[in-house]
Amino acid sequence: MLLKELGSASKLLSDFKDMYEYENRLKTFTNWPFRENCKCTPENMAKAGFVHCPDENEPDVVKCFFCLIELEGWEPNDDPWNEHIKRYNCGFLALTKPFDDLTMEEYYMLEMTRLRTFLVSVNQIILI
Repeated sequence: MLLKELGSASKLLSDFKDMYEYENRLKTFTNWPFRENCKCTPENMAKAGFVHCPDENEPDVVKCFFCLIELEGWEPNDDPWNEHIKRYNCGFLALTKPFDDLTMEEYYMLEMTRLRTFLVSVNQIILI
């Protein structure tokens, strides 16, 4: 069971590396239940760092590719950025410039923070 959880977590880390790009995050919202006349549109969800990860029981589950926080139970007027930031101090949300403008050193430091977050998450799986 532990090896299965670690394998799953490791795949998530690898898969989410491409999610620095807004367009890649946006593509995950193909079956997102909120589209118009609301704050939690696919565009706003992707801008806030979220990736759509639905399952059979919860069609509105999202996960931040960076801090790995998972949120569900969205309401049309929920603001993705505010919901994200009030629950976790995410390094991606703290960026002061567009991702494409980061220097190689800034990207490296950001990626090390993402890796550290992943390792903490895996450590919690091991302790459970």
